[in-house]
This record gives sequence, structure tokens and C-alpha cells, in this order.
Amino acid sequence: MSAPIKKKAGVLGATGSVGQRFILLLANHPDFELFRLGASSRSAGKKYKDAVTWKQTDLLPENAEDIIITECTYEAFKECDIVFSGLDSDVAGDIEKELFTNGLAVVSNAKNYRREADVPLVVPIVNTDHIDIVENRVKAAVAKGEKKPGYIICISNCSTAGLVAPLKPLVEKFGPIEYVTAATLQAISGAGFSPGTPGIDVLDNIIPYISGEEEKIEWETKKILANVNKLGDGFDLLTENDIKVSAQCTRVPVSDGHTECISLKFKNRPAPSVEQVKQALRDYVCDAYKTGCHSAPKNSIVVLEEDDRPQPRLDRNRGNGYSVTVGRIREDPIFDIKMVSLSHNTVIGAAGAGILIGEYLVAKNLL
Repeated sequence: MSAPIKKKAGVLGATGSVGQRFILLLANHPDFELFRLGASSRSAGKKYKDAVTWKQTDLLPENAEDIIITECTYEAFKECDIVFSGLDSDVAGDIEKELFTNGLAVVSNAKNYRREADVPLVVPIVNTDHIDIVENRVKAAVAKGEKKPGYIICISNCSTAGLVAPLKPLVEKFGPIEYVTAATLQAISGAGFSPGTPGIDVLDNIIPYISGEEEKIEWETKKILANVNKLGDGFDLLTENDIKVSAQCTRVPVSDGHTECISLKFKNRPAPSVEQVKQALRDYVCDAYKTGCHSAPKNSIVVLEEDDRPQPRLDRNRGNGYSVTVGRIREDPIFDIKMVSLSHNTVIGAAGAGILIGEYLVAKNLL
């Protein structure tokens, strides 16, 4: 039997930090062929290896080295089946819109369209069911004999991923959560390459402020934990009456891996015990894994019992960076439960989430 034809993948913002991670994850991927790379006009026309300052710990994939960089336009990417966007938000809006309004499937790491009512905001080990609204749109068009419409799916903020991953199985098992607090210790890679966070500022230091981060966590959590509405074209968004989320965000001298100290209170009484919470997290299996997606981890949540875990250096690569590790699960004297969560911010919190979303789109025949 011949191997299935790979989908042609493009990467926007290919020379940046998220773009580089996209390229690394797409190398030798069973579903995708790295087909087109886009960057600014300064890089356009150059071979990728001549334009990029490669900063990943793995070597630049050979199949990317000689690809000629183009500008980020529909005309350059129109032959792609899917486009992964690592563009900065200051330029992403218009570029991404040109692509998806002209019929392309776009998976974006930028924040520009996350708040749109008909745009799924997805952590792929949590809420791939939100992609149902895209599937409904595509099926409706095909039923009318029309061409598959373009669409955009947004990846969540990197720190939001590490929060909602343990919350989702708890909501499924024990019902709504009323209050959540999260104090984050976020890796410097989350700030990107340039300007990023200067090393001299974070060395022997922490920075208790990340612009816009706390507000993103507080509203994104509500959208990600929402249900698809009855019409299947949007979401029944959670409000302050459904769940209150409070976040404090700090940049720390860690290369990769966002740690979050979480406390929560359930609406239903009595609240589950610590052991019940641990078992619910262990038992959780994400839909992406059930669907057979290549990168989906068997254990979406890894529960550790050691008192001093999780730790970024030791635990961020669990499940190849797609799993979220949770430890120190214990009673909270004010709320019900507190725990520590760790996620790989450039894999499940960014480019890896985009690749897994792409795999899910392939599995659902949406490309």
C-alpha cells in the first residue's frame, strides 16, 4: 500500500522563535511536507539557511535549508494545504486574514483573532471539540457543492495552556470550578528572541510583570472551557458568574517550561478529595490521542508524587513536550485544591500545539 500524500505546509514568520519551532516539528512529519517559508522583505529571496539565525537546540533540518523565503502573501502560499503562523501580532492580522479569506487553513500563534466569536481558541489536549464549528462550516459548504472555505484556528497563550490542561478533566469529572488563582513562573523563551527579555535583566532575578499576560489567562480560560453552542457555530462563553480567574505572572531565569501554582474551588459540594483529583487527572485521555494524531501524548496529564516536582529542567519534555505535568496536589485551606503545573511553553504552549491542531484537521478531513 502506498503511503498517504502529505499535506503541503507553509510557515509564516519562519525566521522567528515560533517559526523555527514549527520548522523543527515539521521535519520528517508523517502528515506534512514543509513546502513554503515566509518572512519579512529583508529575508525574502534568500535561502532559509542564509537568512535565519538558528537558535534551537536541535540542528536546522536539512529539508528546510535551501527553501527560498518568500514574503507572507496569499499569492506565495496559495498552493499550501495549511499555513502555520508564527508572526508577531503587530503584523499578523492583515496577513492571516488575506490567507484565510482566500480559502486557506491557517493555524496561528498570534493573538489577533483569539477573541473572535467564530474562531476556535484551542489547546489540543483540552478542547479539540471547539474545532467542530469549523467542521460544521466546511460540511455545510461541501453539501452545497461549494469549495471548502478557509478558516483560522488560534493557539492559546502559552501560559494559559498549562492552566486549562489540568482544569479540563476536573470540570468533566466533578463539575464547574468557581474560583481559580494562578501564579506563574514563566521561561524566558516565552518572550521570543528579539527584543525578548535581556539576559542581564533576568539573571539572578525575577521580573514580576509580563505585559498583557495576566489578562490573557483570565479571559482565555473562560473561552477554552466553554461549550460549543447548540447551533454549532460558536461558543457558550463562560462569564464571571460561571468562573472567576485571577492570574499573577512572573518571568524567571529558566530557558523553557512554564510553571504555575494553581488553587481552585469547585462549585459542587462536597468537593472531591485529593486522591479523587489525582485519579481524574491520571485517567484523562485527550480526544487528539483517541483520534490517532501522531503527536498526541498517551498521558495528557502526568501526575507526580515527589514533593519537589515538577521542575522545568526535569519534566518539560514529558510526552515530547506535549504532556502537562502536575504535582504537589494537596488541600487548599482557603479554596479546595492546590497544585503545581508545568508545561513546555514552546511545544504544547505554542508551535507544538499548532502542529497537533494540524494533525487533528488531517484526521477530520478538514484540509
